[in-house]
Amino acid sequence: MSKSDSLNMSTLLEAVASGSLDVTSALQQIEVADYTINSSVIDLDLDIDRQKRCGFPEAIYGAGKPAEVIVEAFRKLISVGQNCLATRVNEAQAEVVLENLPEVNWNPTARTLRWMAEENSTEQAKTGTFVVTAGTTDRPVAEEAAETLRWMNFEPGVIYDAGVAGPHRLLKSLPRLESAKAIVVVAGMEGALPSVVGGWVACPVIAVPTSVGYGANFGGLSALLGMLNSCAANVCTVNIDGGFKGGYLAGLIAAQSDSPE
Repeated sequence: MSKSDSLNMSTLLEAVASGSLDVTSALQQIEVADYTINSSVIDLDLDIDRQKRCGFPEAIYGAGKPAEVIVEAFRKLISVGQNCLATRVNEAQAEVVLENLPEVNWNPTARTLRWMAEENSTEQAKTGTFVVTAGTTDRPVAEEAAETLRWMNFEPGVIYDAGVAGPHRLLKSLPRLESAKAIVVVAGMEGALPSVVGGWVACPVIAVPTSVGYGANFGGLSALLGMLNSCAANVCTVNIDGGFKGGYLAGLIAAQSDSPE
């Protein structure tokens, strides 16, 4: 046990002794800590066949996972030549992963870790996808969508801060968007931007509501309901802060557009 592990154990015992932590909760935390320390012996049952079935590999949802589990998952995917993506990764997790796999790309804004197989890293990334945000505060979710598209071997065009409060900003970007095969639009507040974009383009628009907004935004629920009720027929909506899902759907649509009939 390392010095830091000993200190954490002492803190737990002191909390139990003072009555601020019950025994059951302390035991649960000890089990989690032990799982983290011994995670290198865990035999992960990754869905290696997913790329063959679905076109793209399994992505790793990093929140709550010991960093060593992400390392092991990446090593297994790398061993079979599949691209790697972990989402919702914090800085402490990223530090451990990068110590073991320094070639992995860490995007702190997106909270993602990404590794590209050699055949994909040397291949020119495909175009045809865009990520548009209403405001710069929506950028973390938008970056998650963009990193997901890069993992799928697309290099998305990114347009930040094009919200409806300044409609002229979107108009400047319309010539670029006309060539899109799929557009991810990320917005909080009232969630109006996907409908506006949808009225200008001839491709699917994936609306991603964010939890950005004041009280009546209800943590993104107002934006979600606004997007679900969009009158633009080409708008479809994913979950609140769902950058990965929005990016993944855009990548699938664009990939299908590129496939020969």
